[in-house]
Amino acid sequence: MSFEALANITQAEADAKAAVVQAEAKARQMVADAVAAGKAAVEAALAKADGELEQLRRQADEKAMVAAGGLSGELESQKAALCALADEKLDQAATLVVERIVNS
Repeated sequence: MSFEALANITQAEADAKAAVVQAEAKARQMVADAVAAGKAAVEAALAKADGELEQLRRQADEKAMVAAGGLSGELESQKAALCALADEKLDQAATLVVERIVNS
């Protein structure tokens, strides 16, 4: 083999090694970019989920306050009715006690 052929083979081997090194570097960079993009996507999804969760909490709190307000009004009505009934029964009991004392 001639010196020129050996030089061409040596150059081709060097070029091939350089191409492999360059391809490995490019592959590492692509993996790093994919990992970074994945992390960014996960962080964006978490931020979106946190926002939606906060909105759902606010809606649940508002519904609970409305329900509590309605229940409070209903309970106040029941309380007033029971107090009126208790006052009526108290008047009846007082009248009965007075009648028994007077009739004894």
